[in-house]
Amino acid sequence: MISNKQLSNSPQSSSMLHYSPLVSIIIGNYNYDNFLGKAINSALNQTYKNIEVIVVDDGSTDNSRDVIANYGDQVISIIKENGGQPSTYNAGFALSKGDIICFLDSDDMFLLDKVARIVTIFEAYQEIDWCFHSLQLIDENDKLLGRTTTVNYKSGDRDYREIFKRGKIPPSLPPCATLCFKRSLLEQILPMPTSKYMPASDFYIKYMAAALSKGFILAEDLTLQRIHGKNMATLRDDVLHKKAREQLFTGSWIRQEFPYLKKFANKLVAVGRALNWKAGNTDIENSNAINQYFSSVSFWEKYKINSITLYYYIRNKLQGR
Repeated sequence: MISNKQLSNSPQSSSMLHYSPLVSIIIGNYNYDNFLGKAINSALNQTYKNIEVIVVDDGSTDNSRDVIANYGDQVISIIKENGGQPSTYNAGFALSKGDIICFLDSDDMFLLDKVARIVTIFEAYQEIDWCFHSLQLIDENDKLLGRTTTVNYKSGDRDYREIFKRGKIPPSLPPCATLCFKRSLLEQILPMPTSKYMPASDFYIKYMAAALSKGFILAEDLTLQRIHGKNMATLRDDVLHKKAREQLFTGSWIRQEFPYLKKFANKLVAVGRALNWKAGNTDIENSNAINQYFSSVSFWEKYKINSITLYYYIRNKLQGR
């Protein structure tokens, strides 16, 4: 396993912090009582101490609430009805007070100097409003799997705003537990739309962050993402209709909340339709989302979306995806 000592010995990690912003770590949980304690511990034990840890339980039916209660006032707890991952972002952020916000899924873990590294980046690059980083994959027993989904990352500042305006999809962005934001940016994004039919997705929040502001990609593995067979999408090929829905709903929400990004929204809907075709085009909620979206766009936009859908469908078949 990558040790925290290895990271903290790097020249960047050992640099002195000249300011000490409050950092909110928001942990979203749904029925992961077997992993939740490790996630909370990884947040509480950060080497950077000016933190608050907010645990949002999204209507769990297992022993998650008992796990949270055992931490007493070490954490701020939010117990709510089930509403899906986007609703945990909204609830956690509404109660947070931090100048920097870091999200963590309850089946994942932060390395212990993750927050210190993120604060250092925000200090060094004061023009950025988000920082996303790479990760390593682990199994149910915390064993490194020797692979990552954040391939070929290189550290540096990024500005994807023009890419989004042109309707292009930016390079692959990492998942929830690597996402860190300045509060001022999240205030433009949250609260975000939610749906009971979209229980888990980080697409909207990371896409909108990258569409609205400059940021930084950090090629350091500061999070351990757990692969355990019940992941919603990571390394799974058997949930294609859910991956399609993620694109479809995200595109709809973006067009609703940020109409000037409609070209990008159209692209996501087209990609979602192509995935839905490959999945058999039998998912009723996906069909409803497509029909509703098409009812709000022009004839020319429908033509463009259909053309892009066909392109991605053929490309995916040729690539065997």
